[in-house]
Amino acid sequence: MRRLLPVALAVLVTAGCSTAVAQKTERFGGSGPFTLVTGRDTTGYLQPLLDRWNETHPGERVTLLELPEAADEQRAQMVANLQAKSDRYDVLGLDVVWTAEFADAGWILPLERGAFPLDRFLPPVVDTAVYRDKLWAVPYTSNAGLLYYRKDLLAKQGFKPPRTWAELREQARTLHDKHDIGGYAGQFLAYEGLTVNFAEAVQSAGGQILSRDGTQVTMDVAKAKTGLDFLAGGFREGWIPQESLSFKEEESRLAFQEGRLAFARNWPHAYGPATTSAVGDKFGVTRLPGLNGPGSSSLGGVNLALSAYSKRQKSAVEFIRYFTGLENQRRVLADGSFPPVWAELYDDPALIKRFPYLPVLKQSILSARPRPASANYNQVSLVIASAVSNALTPPFTEAGDDVVTSMKGQLNEIIRAQ
Repeated sequence: MRRLLPVALAVLVTAGCSTAVAQKTERFGGSGPFTLVTGRDTTGYLQPLLDRWNETHPGERVTLLELPEAADEQRAQMVANLQAKSDRYDVLGLDVVWTAEFADAGWILPLERGAFPLDRFLPPVVDTAVYRDKLWAVPYTSNAGLLYYRKDLLAKQGFKPPRTWAELREQARTLHDKHDIGGYAGQFLAYEGLTVNFAEAVQSAGGQILSRDGTQVTMDVAKAKTGLDFLAGGFREGWIPQESLSFKEEESRLAFQEGRLAFARNWPHAYGPATTSAVGDKFGVTRLPGLNGPGSSSLGGVNLALSAYSKRQKSAVEFIRYFTGLENQRRVLADGSFPPVWAELYDDPALIKRFPYLPVLKQSILSARPRPASANYNQVSLVIASAVSNALTPPFTEAGDDVVTSMKGQLNEIIRAQ
């Protein structure tokens, strides 16, 4: 009996948990085959994970619908579908900055917090799925920007990885001159990626653009100008190459792994391909530098949400629970090199041995800031990307404070219109 009692208790506890979860999800109706819509899988990791679900759920098979790689284009296609109240999309893979907009528009349904182990996720990641005190999605992958650097070239010059903008500038200029290599690049095409790079520069100078709830423009013009001047100065002085004005994530990844850059800002997904590229074991990663020390990344990632127009909501919610579970999250990292949302995976010795950047990435995520939870985020991003792009493009005739002051005025108009 002493041996059986713990087993019996475990069964009762497990049954109780299952019943509780069932009660929290029973309000969702409709079972059967459903779809997952998300951005294009550039690594090929996703379908095998979906196949594992399909093998054990033959009556609730999930079909992957891939959208373009660029976040702006993904959003446009999702919005067109949801505005038409189409039931073609069931589970939505949302960029973390879309939560407020999609919730405010009534395109996604709130979920029960107790149905998901959110207390075991990284806290900043959970915040991206909450809007007006309700859970509107479940974190699936996280993301924070990292600085990729050529450790072989730094060693030749006796440099340590830069912690400040001044160190990055000095090292990028020196390596550019001595090794005929581009100094530094991020994502500088006029799209969401440029908004992210600018937001990181502002944060790393001690400022912010909007309040956390997205209801106020809290931009300090002087601090925002400091961030903008860091980027614009790199273009004027030549240690940020002009070609990077056309860079998105993939272009900057390729430029670095082909040996054309000494430093590059990118997401963790660029790590795996770089290890088998021309730079091989010659590179390392560290936190983004800032004005006076390590900087602050924008928090990226994908959250899984339930379409308000889905006719297979019960199956879709069960899939979200499964796909954000610990076992699948381990595969998201191991097979796709995407940052998981479960905190304990960042401390797993076996995973750290395979992915040495995990401790740095964990610190980057914990110190990152979510982009503003604004229902008009797309307009906010367009204004920022357009203004910053003009400031980074020759002949550099616009003064930084004028650009920032004008940007702040436009953002105030957008926020007042909410």
